Amino acid sequence: MIELHQISECVWEIPKTGKMLVPGRIFASAKLIHDIRKDKSLEQVMNVATLPGIQKYSIAMPDIHWGYGFPIGGVAAMDVETGVISPGGIGFDINCGIRLLKTPLTVDKVKNKMKEIVAVLFNNIPCGVGSEGVAKCSTKDLQNIVKKGAAWAIENSYGLPSDIDHIEENGCLTQASLEFVSDRAIKRGALQLGSLGSGNHFLEVGVIDKIYNSKVAEAFGLFQNQITIMIHSGSRGFGHQICTDFLDKMQTALKKYEIYVPDRQLACTPLASDEAHEYLSSMAAAANFAWTNRQVMMHKTREVFESVLGVSQHEMQLLYDVCHNIAKFETYEIDGVQKKLCVHRKGATRAFGPNVQETPEKYRHVGQPVIVPGDMGRSSFVLVGTEKAMNQSFGSSCHGAGRQLSRREAVKQAKGRAIYRELEDKGVYVLSKGRHTLAEEMPQAYKDVETVVDSMDIEGLTYKVARIRPLGCIKG
Repeated sequence: MIELHQISECVWEIPKTGKMLVPGRIFASAKLIHDIRKDKSLEQVMNVATLPGIQKYSIAMPDIHWGYGFPIGGVAAMDVETGVISPGGIGFDINCGIRLLKTPLTVDKVKNKMKEIVAVLFNNIPCGVGSEGVAKCSTKDLQNIVKKGAAWAIENSYGLPSDIDHIEENGCLTQASLEFVSDRAIKRGALQLGSLGSGNHFLEVGVIDKIYNSKVAEAFGLFQNQITIMIHSGSRGFGHQICTDFLDKMQTALKKYEIYVPDRQLACTPLASDEAHEYLSSMAAAANFAWTNRQVMMHKTREVFESVLGVSQHEMQLLYDVCHNIAKFETYEIDGVQKKLCVHRKGATRAFGPNVQETPEKYRHVGQPVIVPGDMGRSSFVLVGTEKAMNQSFGSSCHGAGRQLSRREAVKQAKGRAIYRELEDKGVYVLSKGRHTLAEEMPQAYKDVETVVDSMDIEGLTYKVARIRPLGCIKG
């Protein structure tokens, strides 16, 4: 059993042993730790701690679970001069992320039309394995998408100019390029712009049923009984192919640069290398595609609400869009010195505190919105980032509930049950494309998200602002 020292109520540490360069640090309650021990994610935290140039800690969030190389829910910051970049620390679905759309509507305005809303959303937003998007693009279009990110969508009438101010990085990483992206990735991306995908991706209509912090809620434009829409998707086959292609290159880089890793899935290359430059520009291309993808789907969602409920698209404002699987160059204080770091976040999201330049000006006095989805049958949360997160977790927070059942086990446990009927009995209307999707994604497949966000709240890395109860959902 891996040795864990409890530092505080929701902070645990794995001592530095063997080839570990830094300790492991896990933010979770004792109850969550009991469940976390059931898979190999803590071993992965230790493995990440061996990577060259890692700073302070190999970090895990309370939604941690086993992943490819890095645990999902993992955060690792690398010194730009001595550190490495590892695609396993970003994941296959580059810039998988979530955005929250606010409406002026209250629950009484939509409760009798939820079945119709879900049906029209399902018919207008492509979802499912291999689904093609609503905005198919040429190679030239894809070059512009990669260059401009979400701004391309707005220039092409998929959204409002004000949306850009409420997207992380304004929806564009400037180092993006198709120069090192394979033809196969380009072909996959050209077909899938404006599509939800499958797995844990979703579009969900919900209602705010509890406000925890009225001051921050007011700053975010959130209120009791307000209808909201969450869109959770990523870079689709485009990003997946980019990750796949570069994992092969990184295996070669291990030998070339004589880097030892305890798990081949942690294949990496020095940040100063040509291979790192090629990967980072391609990763940024996938990130920009993902922001554009969510922007297109949000526009289609606005159209549906306008047609079904008569609400103007201009009245439906984007709260924020955060990404979960990404590497970012950020500056933090390490041993009293300001250092530029490459922060890997895999199944984790930024949680920047007040007065941070990267946070939209509208929210800067309170902190960055953090959007944490739960599952189809329970709540989701809006949180706010804190100054403590900047000091303790490289400005990072959990990104969701975190799986506690494998997809195979979830399907096994759902056998003989009508999951859609169970959800409808709770007042949640769901339509899905895939045969096994609802079984794989049933509420019991996930940890209780409230216990996850409470761990963040107790340690002060984020604070709860509002709780959202699901009303309707479409899945791949």
